Amino acid sequence: MGTLTPGGTSKNPGTPAADPNAGKRFKKQGFWRTALQQRYLYLMSLPFIIWAFVFSYLPLWGWTMAFQDFKPAKGFFDQKWVGFEHFVELFSDDRFYLALRNTLAMSVLGLLVGFVIPIIFAMLLNELRGMMFKRFVQTVSYLPHFVSWVVVAGLVTKMLSTQDGAINDLLLGLHIINEPIQFMAKGEWFWYIVTASDVWKEMGWNTIIYLAAITGIDPELYEASRVDGASRYRQMWHITLPGIRTTISVLFIMQIGHLLQIGFEKQFLLGNNLVQEYSQVLELYALQYGLQMGRFSYGTAISIFNSVVSVILLFTVNGIFKKISKESIM
Repeated sequence: MGTLTPGGTSKNPGTPAADPNAGKRFKKQGFWRTALQQRYLYLMSLPFIIWAFVFSYLPLWGWTMAFQDFKPAKGFFDQKWVGFEHFVELFSDDRFYLALRNTLAMSVLGLLVGFVIPIIFAMLLNELRGMMFKRFVQTVSYLPHFVSWVVVAGLVTKMLSTQDGAINDLLLGLHIINEPIQFMAKGEWFWYIVTASDVWKEMGWNTIIYLAAITGIDPELYEASRVDGASRYRQMWHITLPGIRTTISVLFIMQIGHLLQIGFEKQFLLGNNLVQEYSQVLELYALQYGLQMGRFSYGTAISIFNSVVSVILLFTVNGIFKKISKESIM
């Protein structure tokens, strides 16, 4: 029989004591058992893990250049350490704030226009009933994504030219203007030209995820709404849009994370000396200092600023969405 301990609990000598580490061992065994069962999936993902480590994580070691007066002729460990000197110079440079202004302006414009249009386009494509015509429209809208920015910049420059440019010829023919507008020479037009070009190029490609999300909506919801007399507009507003809300939230959060990382190709190719005050962005600013001027440490400091702000924005917006709509990516 068990004996009563002074604390009032029963103690049975024949019952083995509970092992406090049993749960941990079970979880560990469960992990290795699952890994063994899914070994082929792990092997398939191994090349991508190696690629991410080599090209995404290993280069982070180069961030130390931002705290050095890096000279390529010296060894990496023989460089002179200067602390936050490059960051102090960065935040004291008026050209940095000019590049930051242009980056934020074009990013916000691209977010307001380039994020909304693919959603609308995907819902309109979903309403097309003719399958052949629907596939044709999808294919045509995807094609600009595969066109190089060099070609796109050439097309845009030609269309906006003051001599035989299609846009100026159209405006003159409609008597909207009396003389050609020098679109490519006026800085106030540059942000809108870049945004419109980017939306045209990526609109069709960005609809793919939304179309995939729409196909996951239960067709019975549409059938029930038609029985109740709902119009196609009502179906889009009350069924399609709520059905892809999670996808919209996730992509919006990821888009915010890239708010300062808009690239430099389109700004470099469409820009010129006349619009430099509007075309200079952070990545182009870093490229000019880092490669063209040979100030590798200063260029690295600019890139670190970009990355840190992007991470802060990502976590902030993700936390806001998590509290408001219970949806997040982390």
